[in-house]
Amino acid sequence: MSKIHLLLIDDHAVVRGGLRMLLENEDDMEIIGEASSGLAALQLAAQLAPDVVIMDISLPDISGIEATRRLKETHPQIGVVALTIHEDQQYFFEMLKVGASAYVPKRAAPDDLLTAIRTVARGNVYIFPSLANLLVEDFLARADEDGHQNALGDLTSREQEVLALLAQGKTNDDIADALVISRHTVARHRENLMSKLGLHNRSELVKFAIRKGLIKP
Repeated sequence: MSKIHLLLIDDHAVVRGGLRMLLENEDDMEIIGEASSGLAALQLAAQLAPDVVIMDISLPDISGIEATRRLKETHPQIGVVALTIHEDQQYFFEMLKVGASAYVPKRAAPDDLLTAIRTVARGNVYIFPSLANLLVEDFLARADEDGHQNALGDLTSREQEVLALLAQGKTNDDIADALVISRHTVARHRENLMSKLGLHNRSELVKFAIRKGLIKP
């Protein structure tokens, strides 16, 4: 069984030690490095190519938000799990905007973090349940206020199918299997629908899908 290679980023040695004790007991996970700053995180990620980075937000040089933004620009295949004390919507939405695939508060149970890591390693999105409510509230409050071309009628039936599956966290390979089409075709449909709807990332896509009733929050 292939293991999920992890990089731990937190400026507190005690926190990293606790994470190491937890994660080293999991047969499908392996810690390949750790760092206490955002710049060191970027260097290690380039050297070690982890599958998932567990990223704190409050770091001594650049923030975890900025580190995640730079990391996703250069290594978009690396998943990021935000693990932080911050639970307000400013940090939450900023981390999603720059490319984090999971957001877990440090008060969460160990099983929540393990679930988040495995979910992100599969190419999907994990949001801690209490924080998911922020997404729903934001989606409803801002429905159609941004002037985007948010009309399902602009999409073909196939694009709508791809949209619904993407919003459920399905990967391109999952969608290709479900719809019996090639991965290249999925990527083309995804690019077209994002362009038509004026969306830029998965979090915006999930907002739109919930607002239009394609998936349930």
